[in-house]
Amino acid sequence: MPPTRVARGWLARLWIAAGFVALVTGIIGIFLPVLPTTPFVLVAAYCFARGSPRWERWLLRHPRFGPMVRAWRARRVVPLRAKQLAWVTMAASCAWTLWKLPDPWRWLPSIVCGLTAIWLYRLPSR
Repeated sequence: MPPTRVARGWLARLWIAAGFVALVTGIIGIFLPVLPTTPFVLVAAYCFARGSPRWERWLLRHPRFGPMVRAWRARRVVPLRAKQLAWVTMAASCAWTLWKLPDPWRWLPSIVCGLTAIWLYRLPSR
């Protein structure tokens, strides 16, 4: 993989801010199953790589998120355990939203989760 050009000035701050928004959203997804954690952590790594080598290094060394990002970068792999956890939590949250949300909105989370589940299924696990 070729080295990433790191932005400078306001553009670097924008990349860092986007990385933190993605990372916080992914962390919220750990507790709120309708948000899948893995894609948001990968987006955070992408943003940090363009905005701050220091924050990218921190994420890559993180004991929970680092292995996921390194596996993705090396082989475009999402661990099977992460896939299974994502599928189960997305299915549970979709069932809950179908029951709780009002009629015009109840299908939207299911569509998003369904597309995410298909994307995850098509990715290699090893």
